[in-house]
Amino acid sequence: MMLDSMVPSIRIRLRWMARCALILFLGSSAALASARGQRQQLPGIKPGPRATPLQITWLYIQPDTSSQKVSQIQIGREMVIIDKSGPWLNVEANTDIQEESNQQDEPEMGDNNTQPPITGWMQAKGVVTDSTPDGDQILLGAGANEEALASNPAGPANAAQAARLLYTRLYEMFPNSPLAPEGRWRAADIQWQLAKADIATLPSSKARQPYMHEQMDDTALKKVIKLYPRTRWAALAAFDLIDNKLCGDWEGSAKCPENETEIYEKYADDYPDGPRTARALYEAAYRQAVLCNIYEANGDHDKAQKAHEHCRTLADQLKTKFAGTDYALRAEMMVFKLDQNIPVFGIDQG
Repeated sequence: MMLDSMVPSIRIRLRWMARCALILFLGSSAALASARGQRQQLPGIKPGPRATPLQITWLYIQPDTSSQKVSQIQIGREMVIIDKSGPWLNVEANTDIQEESNQQDEPEMGDNNTQPPITGWMQAKGVVTDSTPDGDQILLGAGANEEALASNPAGPANAAQAARLLYTRLYEMFPNSPLAPEGRWRAADIQWQLAKADIATLPSSKARQPYMHEQMDDTALKKVIKLYPRTRWAALAAFDLIDNKLCGDWEGSAKCPENETEIYEKYADDYPDGPRTARALYEAAYRQAVLCNIYEANGDHDKAQKAHEHCRTLADQLKTKFAGTDYALRAEMMVFKLDQNIPVFGIDQG
């Protein structure tokens, strides 16, 4: 199954090898990232180097494993280093383990709804600080690794959230890194996908009209678009946002595929060379194929023929601009079926 077609529950959209190769591209974006604001000291916590663990780590009262344990620090949690003693770090840490999937892009320690940070000693191994050499790359790799674990049904239950936190630490701790935009996008996308999976379990998700569904919080994705306009990250974020505009069960009505065709075509116009443009054109073509079937069933042959030709036009665009992609080939297959009077409605789009 293609990456673009995945609708995750515990499976978060990922392609590990492609993302590793993407780092080379991201390295050319340093000027963009450095233009963003400087790191600010978070309110209500002690000043000091920022840090985060790559593994679940115990916090102790003293720098000794035989001393009393204070709490566990989860992967990707936000910390400030107060002092050091050999292989030990004295830290102030946010230990609010359970984080709502719709939490806004705000400093975690400054959120009045979270548990207050606590202080203790922890072993320094496995901790990335804002002065760690290549720390931004390490955090991106750690986040991608957690995503890979999240895609495994036998993986840790909180792997997706750990990935989101690691990506958040990346752009917070290394705001001038060329990888910061990628970290912000991935964190926002994971938050979106988790919320989408939760909302899909609600009865209202099957309602036909979008306004009848519970909406995913779009704040983080819109922040990506605002900070990095006209970039691949903005294009990716904008495609996610389409989810809030889609119908649930079409119930055989032509209105939903009509409206959704316009939404996807507008996206393709706005982001003609984006990483989701081919999929957007395919989704529009599929909806026109469905409309052809719906119109024929209703005896409206003129509208059916127009939808048929519209589908063919979109398939031709895919064949011209995205030749060889699965989306171009799938669209060509749909046109073939329509030419043969084979119903398309009901094709699995997952």
